Amino acid sequence: MTSVRTAEAVEQVEVGIRAQAALVTNRADGRFTIAEIELPALRSGEVLVQVKAAGLCHSDWNFISDERGNPWPALLGHEFSGVASVLGPGVRDISLNDHVVACAVPSCGRCINCISGSREWCAQPEVSRRAPNEPARIFYNGRSVWQLQGLGGFAEYTIVHESQLVAVNKSLPFDRAAVLGCAVVSGAGSVMHVAKVQPGETVTVIGAGGVGLNAIQAASLVGAQKIIAVDVDPSKLRLARKFGATETIDASKVDTIAEVRALTGGRGVDHAFEMTGLLQPLQQGFEILAKGGTVYQVGMQRPGTTFPLPVAEINRGSSIRLVLMGSTNFKVDIPFYAELYAQGRLNLDDLIERSISLDEINTGYERLLSGGGAGRTVLNFS
Repeated sequence: MTSVRTAEAVEQVEVGIRAQAALVTNRADGRFTIAEIELPALRSGEVLVQVKAAGLCHSDWNFISDERGNPWPALLGHEFSGVASVLGPGVRDISLNDHVVACAVPSCGRCINCISGSREWCAQPEVSRRAPNEPARIFYNGRSVWQLQGLGGFAEYTIVHESQLVAVNKSLPFDRAAVLGCAVVSGAGSVMHVAKVQPGETVTVIGAGGVGLNAIQAASLVGAQKIIAVDVDPSKLRLARKFGATETIDASKVDTIAEVRALTGGRGVDHAFEMTGLLQPLQQGFEILAKGGTVYQVGMQRPGTTFPLPVAEINRGSSIRLVLMGSTNFKVDIPFYAELYAQGRLNLDDLIERSISLDEINTGYERLLSGGGAGRTVLNFS
């Protein structure tokens, strides 16, 4: 890879570098190809990020396994941290050499939703993207590369609009910083921002992966009385206990609905968080609710999935709510979570199970999809 010109003037646009990346060249292949990409120039508001660490999230794989209409080749990876190496014209929020965390919440920062803190429902998210008549940010063999959520962290370098970056304290390790951008904001935000779990309430988290573990520890932080973790992997359930679960259910051995009812004296739970992206656990989440309870769809469901709402449950005041990235106002939330980690109140160390190289990404995803491992696997570029 050629050296990067780290110019002092923000007016510099040309970067003209090549970098190694894990691309998906077509959906039929279903694998990552390690290839060289070209990043020619920065436009207004864009930042060249030297990626230092990127988490392997199941949501990335959904864009390979399901038809979602995105073009190919594609650069995935929406959970990463790195260094702001070159600034495009007009960048204001990020400084040269800042340590940054990316988040898959494109936003204009000016509409009523953004101003009120609901960046995930921005009315004009396209302002963080290049216009259709403009050249792409990244190329592979002369072809435009599609960046998942405008990010693309499975590469040594990527170009991101500053509206999707936030600077963090440089003392925070890059791998810990990376998981803040999805696993933490999605899991903890679902509990704190969306459900607004209160002290003494009861919670079930279905799926104790990276996002689920953060929902569990957030529920513990806010004082939930009973926190029930549900999974089919005993190692994940053991880790869930470490993150604050008061009860665990191995769904491969017992009936989840009956067990939750038994653990709550027949009442059910106030909040059920579905993290797996599967329909059956979502239906179970609806059925384990107490009167007036809510199930939160956090996991990404397959396109075309329909969910029948049982009238009997609706008559009990039960409801279902979609959660997008934990309703995070990440410019505020990520520094907050970073501070909780620095204080020893947020567990990121046990969240990260393995560190791998870019060349090992296919093996990493094979392990993730087979259910192996209890924590997050992180690509380490350092």
